[in-house]
Amino acid sequence: MYSLRTIAFVTLVLAGCSAEREAALRPVKVEIVESGNGFQLLRGGKPYKVKGAGMVIDDIERFAAHGGNSIRNWTTNNQIQNVWDLLDAAQANAVTVALCLPMEAERHGFDYDDADAVAAQLALFREEVLKFRDHPALLFWIIGNELNHSYTNPAVYDAVNDVAEMIHEIDPNHPTTTTVSGFNEDVIADIQERATALDFISFQVYGNLFGLPEKVADAAFDEPFMVTEWGTLGYWEMEQTSWGAPVELTSTEKAEKILEGYRDNLKAVEGQLIGSYVFMWGQKQERTATWFGLLTEDGRTTESVDVMYYIWNSVWPADRSPQVKSMLLGGKGARQNVVLITGESYEAELHAIDHENDPITYRWELKPESDADQSGGDYEKPIASLEGLLVTPMAASTMLTAPEPGKYRLFAYAYDDHGHAAHANIPFLVSEGNE
Repeated sequence: MYSLRTIAFVTLVLAGCSAEREAALRPVKVEIVESGNGFQLLRGGKPYKVKGAGMVIDDIERFAAHGGNSIRNWTTNNQIQNVWDLLDAAQANAVTVALCLPMEAERHGFDYDDADAVAAQLALFREEVLKFRDHPALLFWIIGNELNHSYTNPAVYDAVNDVAEMIHEIDPNHPTTTTVSGFNEDVIADIQERATALDFISFQVYGNLFGLPEKVADAAFDEPFMVTEWGTLGYWEMEQTSWGAPVELTSTEKAEKILEGYRDNLKAVEGQLIGSYVFMWGQKQERTATWFGLLTEDGRTTESVDVMYYIWNSVWPADRSPQVKSMLLGGKGARQNVVLITGESYEAELHAIDHENDPITYRWELKPESDADQSGGDYEKPIASLEGLLVTPMAASTMLTAPEPGKYRLFAYAYDDHGHAAHANIPFLVSEGNE
């Protein structure tokens, strides 16, 4: 049991730490100004060029070492990452953070005609803004993520406007935005009519990034904006097998798309574009475990990280990730409708190279095809691997014994000895042989 003197001492120490932390919180003013060259984001009165990525779990030190200077998240109520810790880590590494207020989406059952529910949400967000508004790492506020996804009630943007007005009332130092799935003129019109307190709109585009400059011009959209999600092509944008499985680009093809998207599209809208955040610095299950992450499940960086290093630094990293040249299963690639017969054996091959000729190690993984029907990045449960069907799962080629009839996907990974990875996968169908 502790003495009252000890308890009093600990209380004073904790109070002192709290007071010291509060005293250290000095907000840095962020604003958007217009000049002859278009729009410019200013931080602390100086031009600030966002070199951004979406991030959920703190990997800020490595991110900053690659040249990134700003991250965005998707909620201030993160159950797996303390937001204070994320902000502190960002500040320690000269990285800023765009914090997202987790505004409920209509597709999840929220009714924006329910005045009491809307008022309760606004009150909750007021507490969140008061909590984090003075942190020097804070860059701007994101009010909801892709609220237009499957929406039918434009009153959602009345509620967005109420949140933006509340933020301007209690936090004059940070701009506000909301993110939009795609670039849709009807959605933009709803926002411009109903959410006039927003400082700018943010668009989230994957395949739609290609052609974005033309869409902006055709819509006569002349306001500043950000692109808060962009990267590889989405699974909804890719060709499918005859049984409906989306074909995923290899890690090398994704890196090529990211570089092309930046060079030919994001740079073309500089002057209106005041920042962009690639999706995502991390890993998540979304149809596959490799589709959107710039990192693998075990934290290795892929060729897409090399591309972002080049974009952020104008030079390539000294040691680069392996590249995928090809992957075959039974002599066929992912776009060739691979159909196997239960119990039969088939050769699988991965051809990968390394820029520095580092030694390459391999890993194969077999999983059932995802049956997820979620959309908009909603949570998907990870898919367990199937064991015992690959003869040499740690070699450049292996033999696969086709499992029972169904839909599957074979994954291949190539690793160098510097923490980098390449990957590819092939969806395939197994039949009994009489179909």
